[in-house]
Amino acid sequence: MSQSNSNSPTAQSLATAKCVPCEGGIPKLARDQSAAFGRATPDWVIDDDAIQIQRKLNCKTFSAAVELINRIADVAEFQQHHPDLHLTGYRHLEIVLTTHAIGGLSENDFILAAQIDRILEAA
Repeated sequence: MSQSNSNSPTAQSLATAKCVPCEGGIPKLARDQSAAFGRATPDWVIDDDAIQIQRKLNCKTFSAAVELINRIADVAEFQQHHPDLHLTGYRHLEIVLTTHAIGGLSENDFILAAQIDRILEAA
């Protein structure tokens, strides 16, 4: 993962960043670091333990939800960082990001969140 500098991340800096492969061996983000990244991705909710972030969406139709999942999958595959995607009630989509290899949040989670936000803005 890239080391965050003293500048706070922005939605723009995250959306244009590249995820760095993580196979473990690095620390998960501390709560204050997660909060700083969270300010750049305000539509995402950081859980109480700062282990994962999530965003819930209500799509207009089942087809629209599946199309969105496919667009997210394309970006996730390119970044090699994969979210958990939960489609329920035919149009309710929950996106959950965490870095499983470290058991918590990494910069990659916020990079992908910002890139998903861009997909949603373009929709």
